[in-house]
Amino acid sequence: MPRVIPTPPSKARTSRSSTFVSVSGMTEGMKPPVSRPRILNPDGSSNIARLGLEKRGWLDDHYHHLLTVSWPGFFAVIAGLYLMANALFALAYLACGDVIENARPGSFTDAFFFSVQTMATIGYGKLIPIGPLANTQVTLEALCGMLGLAVAASLIYARFTRPTAGVLFSSCTVVTEFEGKPTLMMRLANLRVEQIIEADVHLVLVRSEISQEGMLFRRFHDLQLTRSHSPIFSLSWTIMHPIDHHSPLYGETAETLRHSHSELLVLFTGHHEAFAQDVHARHAYSCDEIIWGGRFVDVFTTLPDGRRALDLTKFHEIAQ
Repeated sequence: MPRVIPTPPSKARTSRSSTFVSVSGMTEGMKPPVSRPRILNPDGSSNIARLGLEKRGWLDDHYHHLLTVSWPGFFAVIAGLYLMANALFALAYLACGDVIENARPGSFTDAFFFSVQTMATIGYGKLIPIGPLANTQVTLEALCGMLGLAVAASLIYARFTRPTAGVLFSSCTVVTEFEGKPTLMMRLANLRVEQIIEADVHLVLVRSEISQEGMLFRRFHDLQLTRSHSPIFSLSWTIMHPIDHHSPLYGETAETLRHSHSELLVLFTGHHEAFAQDVHARHAYSCDEIIWGGRFVDVFTTLPDGRRALDLTKFHEIAQ
């Protein structure tokens, strides 16, 4: 978290047209805001619990769960299903009696490894099915094995082929003077060598408001950007929203944003030339992640051979 130097109380401005206000410049009679968890997580996902819905297990939406679970969790599920299926078929072979040649009578271990050989269709060595009942089970298990392999391979392919944007968001936003206007800024960086074509950014202010009827609700305000489209996004991009009288942030202070539990949501879309697909990224900032009066440190430098370079070690640094 960058170091913040607060504005001295004597210099705090509390007029409606002011944007840079320190904590000491609170409006008289304003109660301290009640601390509560943020509504949006830093990755832009929702942090709201859902009540009154029927509990849905893995079987209700198994495809979604298998696509979104972590890789260790995914392989744990696949391995568990594989072992469970082989164990069930091994019990079925044992229930039929002595139907596996060269297997020890009543041996679950031999029946299990016979099931593994059958499901994997790797061919038999010492263990061989005997009789029509055992061969019928072998036929069914071989079919289940081929279908299971196809499903597992498809899931792995679907997980691998989901493109990611590879976009880095600044850890904080800043509000600083730019071309004579207070401007909200944040920046993005392309972490890959390949370019993102036709990139677009959408910035939204989310805050609690009270309607004329006294109803409390969350409202989404689209914030106008000086440049919301980039034909080629290859290095970094500073997103800027001028805070003028047309802006929903006009006249807001750090204190009023806390009282309305305001958050900023950044949505990024573009076409990745390596994947030949559209990619998406999002990030959310709480009102406490807005540095008033700060500015981003320049991340561009020049190499000894004269080439321009992007120094990501300074990407999150903010100067006062």
